[in-house]
Amino acid sequence: MLSVRQVKAARALLAWSQSDLAKASGVSEPTIARLESVDALIGGRAETGMKLRTALEAAGVIFIEENGEGPGVRLKRTK
Repeated sequence: MLSVRQVKAARALLAWSQSDLAKASGVSEPTIARLESVDALIGGRAETGMKLRTALEAAGVIFIEENGEGPGVRLKRTK
């Protein structure tokens, strides 16, 4: 599961705007804005969440699943 907070945090780590994420994912900017307007799990179609996750992971984000401390994100180590 992917949360809105994780997406926002991932964008912040990458210094990406909603527009940048839209270009990278193929999801429209208004859709991203709508999804990010609530503090919940990413809603809408499952494929939309996968497109967002795939684009962010391709840019170097690692999604950390719930492990007792809560879900999160971090960047991959650069070589």
